[in-house]
Amino acid sequence: MNLVRAELLKIRSTNTWWIFGLITLPLWGLALLINWIQSNFLLSPAATEGASADDLAQMAAAAESVNVATNLYTNGQFFGLLIVMLLAAIVVTNEYFHQTATTTFLVTPRRESIIIAKFAAAVILSALFWLITTALNLIAAPIVLSSLDVGTQLGEPAVWRAIGLNGLAYVLWAILGVGAGVLIRSQIGATITLSTVYILGTFGVALFVGLLADKFGDWVNKLQVLVPPIASGLMISGTELPGNPPRWVGALVLIGYALVAGVLGTWIAKRRDVS
Repeated sequence: MNLVRAELLKIRSTNTWWIFGLITLPLWGLALLINWIQSNFLLSPAATEGASADDLAQMAAAAESVNVATNLYTNGQFFGLLIVMLLAAIVVTNEYFHQTATTTFLVTPRRESIIIAKFAAAVILSALFWLITTALNLIAAPIVLSSLDVGTQLGEPAVWRAIGLNGLAYVLWAILGVGAGVLIRSQIGATITLSTVYILGTFGVALFVGLLADKFGDWVNKLQVLVPPIASGLMISGTELPGNPPRWVGALVLIGYALVAGVLGTWIAKRRDVS
């Protein structure tokens, strides 16, 4: 616990965490606006004009009250997970940026203990970000749902399940971030690389898989779940959506990535020279 408290103190003693916190708020607001517009479109008659049978089934499922609600109660996940991952990576890269890594490992020779403490600190930080965004969503979502003539849906178990799984996603992405920080020790390099891969990689893979689906069939689209941000989004869907894998597949994929990042990150930290 002393090591975890020390890692939390390191986070609090820098400006990085609250700068990222301030960035999170406008991104959350932007996501809310986008989700509001999207939900309004899904619930309008214009959404089904000229759509194929498969698209109609997917839109009908997405327009169900519980799915509209879960989307709003987990608002901001896409950008929120990116922020948490970057902060978790910085928990590691800060040591190299401020040249304190050698001292840290000399004071505590068991490197795995330090890395585990960093994982724990990143998880606590991710839980804090999840709690804040969830609190904002619990305030904003009922207002948006009321404007759409949809009830709050807070009596639906699927809504609370989605909120809980959203918290799990934040925790798993924090673990991914620490693992990535061990691999990419440069603070600037980690920030740029992870942001680029997260944003451009997500849309790039989705586009590429879509092109393959046109040639080989719709089954290829299900492979998108192997992309971590898409797996995170699948986890928090209110009901099973036509043409998509089950929610548990998204959770399993994300847990797999987190386990690999955690084990690999700890192993590399133990063996790599820090001088």
